[in-house]
Amino acid sequence: MRVLILIFFFTILGCKTDKKYHDAPEEKEVVAETSALQAILDYQKEKNEEFRDPETSPLPDRYRKNFETLDFFAPDTTYVITAKFVRTPEALPFLMPSTTGDSSEETVYGIAHFTLKGKNRQLEVYQNKELMQQEKYRDYLFLPFTDDTNGKQTYTGGRYIDLTIPDGDTIVIDFNTAYNPYCAYNKKFSCPIVPSVNNLDTEILAGVKAFEPIKN
Repeated sequence: MRVLILIFFFTILGCKTDKKYHDAPEEKEVVAETSALQAILDYQKEKNEEFRDPETSPLPDRYRKNFETLDFFAPDTTYVITAKFVRTPEALPFLMPSTTGDSSEETVYGIAHFTLKGKNRQLEVYQNKELMQQEKYRDYLFLPFTDDTNGKQTYTGGRYIDLTIPDGDTIVIDFNTAYNPYCAYNKKFSCPIVPSVNNLDTEILAGVKAFEPIKN
């Protein structure tokens, strides 16, 4: 009887130990998911504060005084992508045209390769010559893109994502942080036109939607 009790005890102990190790990855995934979701919500809050502030808002006064919030897609962590980042040190500078007929000197700093909605995709990531000379923007990278929501749920001319030069050979692209160029709110702004190579033939249901001002 004593032997049977010991066998039963160790069997229960072994089962509990297995359960602990099986649960750990799930707990980590929940924490990571919660952290990613909070980061998206923080971004949306920060963006709204930017648009309310007369010092930083691109909105004309007639729109800003009634502004409450931008229209965002619901946060979706499936649009937080870790992409393989291939640097292109031999790329030559080129002039990227803008909505006002001007242009900015850009260089393809690297190409992001990733899988989204079951398809392999890639986007060029740019570095601006003028900005890179400023300490504040030395690590800044620019990712403009178009997708199948443009002219429907989102701004016709596409959207932008701000990135930072990564340390390694991967880069995180969070489409939840995709925002409209300032010319979507105010025509006085000059905005880079998205290169055709950066078109995604799918709907990116994340980030900022098209702007519809509230008028008096």
